Amino acid sequence: MSESHNHAAVDAAVPGFGIDAIDEAARRLTGHVVRTPLLNSPMLDDLAGARVLVKAECLQLTGSFKVRGALNALLALDEDARRAGIVAYSAGNHGQGVAAAARLAGCPAVIVMPSTAPRIKVDNCRWWGAETVLYDARTEDREEVARKIIEERGMTLIPPFDDPRVMAGQGTVGLEIAEQARELGLAPDTVLVNCSGGGLAAGVFTALDDALPGLAKHIVEPAGFDKMARSLATGRVCANPHPPGGLMDAISGPAAGARPLAVLRHHDVTGLTATDEEALAAMATAHRLLKIVIEPGGAAALAALLSGKVDARGKVVALVASGGNVDPAVYRRALAD
Repeated sequence: MSESHNHAAVDAAVPGFGIDAIDEAARRLTGHVVRTPLLNSPMLDDLAGARVLVKAECLQLTGSFKVRGALNALLALDEDARRAGIVAYSAGNHGQGVAAAARLAGCPAVIVMPSTAPRIKVDNCRWWGAETVLYDARTEDREEVARKIIEERGMTLIPPFDDPRVMAGQGTVGLEIAEQARELGLAPDTVLVNCSGGGLAAGVFTALDDALPGLAKHIVEPAGFDKMARSLATGRVCANPHPPGGLMDAISGPAAGARPLAVLRHHDVTGLTATDEEALAAMATAHRLLKIVIEPGGAAALAALLSGKVDARGKVVALVASGGNVDPAVYRRALAD
């Protein structure tokens, strides 16, 4: 498949999304988000049997990659829509990204969050100046809660993943991985990305496939909650058991995104899973060898690599440590194991 035809296929699958949209997002976000480091440790390489490059989005503004997509979507709105304000529903990281984006743009924001969201994520949304509305995930639907607010206040929804502008913003992570790997004189063979709705994975794989065609691409989800892998297998949007359980709340959203699914199917992605215990072990390894704090969902990709879910021997592997907003009690558990 020619490169131009490949780009056209992605654009056709999701109108408004593709490498050109990601490049535009990168220009829009310049000066507003952190170009996070691509970390390496010889000790981690030895442990994994591979050259491992860890994109530390846990060091991003708000502690996760989510601010990239949120701010790109917000800056693409017209002035009237920005003035009226924005709404997001989120387990926490997208909410923080939207809250921070709203503060940067000077507009009001309301974040709809499950009552079980980690306290640190709720508090952080409020610190950025957003109003938080909590709901019971067992009895209420987050989209319906958000819809009522939108209708009452005339606000605009910034979806967590199923939106071309959000996906393009997340894709800037992939642009940076390609640039930083090139600066190191390396070309990744394999890339692993944590996945919930799929916006990050869709963006990263699109950006990297443009720069490094032929990469092996893997999403990583919580064991027992691999809705995107099931969606890829069936070609239909699948949902997780409701409500989700386990420690990886950041990547345990209720359903896969239709637009990310279309992109991921185009890129021939393989689905992997990690358990809570594997994620905790990866968090401890990241602390010991990379000196970074990763939350359980943000550690899934590293967990899949370290637990042998993918054959990486002798290869250059890039992965995204997507978030670091972990409750202290959970982090203490990770370091104690």
